[in-house]
Amino acid sequence: MPVKKITNLIQRRIFNTLKYSIEGFLFAWRSEEAIRIECYLMPFVIVGAIYLGQSKVDQILMISSGLLVIMIELLNTAIEKTIDRISTEQHPLSKVVKDVGSGAVLLAMINFIFVWLILLS
Repeated sequence: MPVKKITNLIQRRIFNTLKYSIEGFLFAWRSEEAIRIECYLMPFVIVGAIYLGQSKVDQILMISSGLLVIMIELLNTAIEKTIDRISTEQHPLSKVVKDVGSGAVLLAMINFIFVWLILLS
């Protein structure tokens, strides 16, 4: 396979991946208030990390812990939408799956708090 053809395939794959990722993020943005709130708070997290972090590593950890909350929230949204797609009827296992996803978001938030508390103490 010629190099140009491989390069075109890679470029198309990267473009499609970026396009689908943006579409997914925008869907979550429109449908989930929690993601909007977390994204609105992220600039404050970044500025706070830049001014309060004592080293580049501190700043990276502080910012990454905030981004982790958003990433887990996106995954939780995907899980919830999948469960809703399977069935809209109330089912104990559907509740468990959604609660576990929510628990993951909670742990990411606790992680955020601990990272900030440890690095600022």
